[in-house]
Amino acid sequence: MNIDDRLEALTQTLELLASMHRDSEKRMEQITQNVDRVSENVERQSKNVDRLSLATERNTQGNSRLEDLVTQIAEGTARLLHVAEVHERRISDLEGNQPRP
Repeated sequence: MNIDDRLEALTQTLELLASMHRDSEKRMEQITQNVDRVSENVERQSKNVDRLSLATERNTQGNSRLEDLVTQIAEGTARLLHVAEVHERRISDLEGNQPRP
């Protein structure tokens, strides 16, 4: 192998290395763009989680108030039922003049 052949081989090697380097740079740019998009998506999802957390907290508070209202309604209904039973006994007593147990 003479000097010209060696120079030609070296030139081809350098061209191949330069081409590989350009390809690597392109891939690195694509990776950087992908990382940027992923970072943006993570930020959006983080904001969504924050909003969801606030909504869940509000719903929990609302559910607690609803539970209190349902309890009050149930207690009021039980009191009304007792009053209705007492009145029913009185009416029966008045109509039949017989006390009920």
